Amino acid sequence: MHARTSSKAQQARIQALQAEIDELQKTLGEDQNAEQIVSRHIKLLHRYNEAKDAAQILIGKLAAYRQTTIRQIHNDFGLTDED
Repeated sequence: MHARTSSKAQQARIQALQAEIDELQKTLGEDQNAEQIVSRHIKLLHRYNEAKDAAQILIGKLAAYRQTTIRQIHNDFGLTDED
């Protein structure tokens, strides 16, 4: 009797997981490859970080030119710590 309950529980779990997979596949798109999506996101994050680093270098140079702190430049431009 325990084996039947366990088997039923396993089947229910399998169905729940399959439903979750189906829902995620609909969200991503039926023909989308998850590895390609992740790879693209990583590339975009690298580009974002490079742009952010370049902006921080410019902010540092501006701070040096104005003889002030980077924090003050951030405040002057309304930038937050998350920016």
